[in-house]
Amino acid sequence: MLELIAVATITLLAVISPGADFAMVSRFSLLHGRRAGLLAACGIALGVLLHVSYTLLGLGLLLAASPLWLGALKWLGAGYLIHIGIGTFRSPPISDAAQAAQTAPGSWQALRSGLLCNALNPKTTLFVVSTFSQVVSSHTPLWQQLGYGLFMSLAHLLWFAVVAVGLSSQAVRSRLLQRQRTLNRGIGSVLAMLGLLLAASNLA
Repeated sequence: MLELIAVATITLLAVISPGADFAMVSRFSLLHGRRAGLLAACGIALGVLLHVSYTLLGLGLLLAASPLWLGALKWLGAGYLIHIGIGTFRSPPISDAAQAAQTAPGSWQALRSGLLCNALNPKTTLFVVSTFSQVVSSHTPLWQQLGYGLFMSLAHLLWFAVVAVGLSSQAVRSRLLQRQRTLNRGIGSVLAMLGLLLAASNLA
C-alpha cells in the first residue's frame, strides 16, 4: 500500500508540473481546437507507455546510466522542441475559430507531436526509470508493475485531456484567437526555450 501511495504521489506531481508536454497540448488546443488537443494528450500518454515498456524490459537503467545514449536523447529532444517552437513562433495569425478548424493538423500529426514530445523528453525517462528502480521493489509482481505503468499513462492522459478541454472552450479560444500573434510567439518562445535549456544541460 505504501508503494502504491508513493507511486501515485510522485506521478501526480510529475504530471501537473509545467513543461514541454503542457506547452504542446496548449499549442494544439488553443490553435487547432479540442480534437487536436485531445489527440496530442493521447500521444503523450503513449509516450509514457513507451518509457514504461523499455524500463520494465531493463533497458531504462542502461539508458539512464549511459551518458552517450542519454546525451543523444537530450539532443534529439532539444532539437525537436526548438524546431516546433520556431515553427509556432513564425506561424501566421488565424482570424477566427472557423479558420483554425480549416487549418487544423491531421489526426496522426497531432498524435505524433504529443508522442514525440514525451518520448524524446529525458525528464520523463528519468522519472519513469527512477520510480521503478528506487520506489518500486524488485519483489513487486510484474502484473502490479504493469498496473503502475498504466496508471502513469492514464494520469497523463486525464490531466492533459482536462487541459485540452479547458483551453479549447469557445470562450477561451475566441478571446485568445484575437491575440493570435502574441499567443504564437508566447507558446513558440516557451517551447524553444525549453529546448535550449535541455541542450544547455547536455553541455554542462
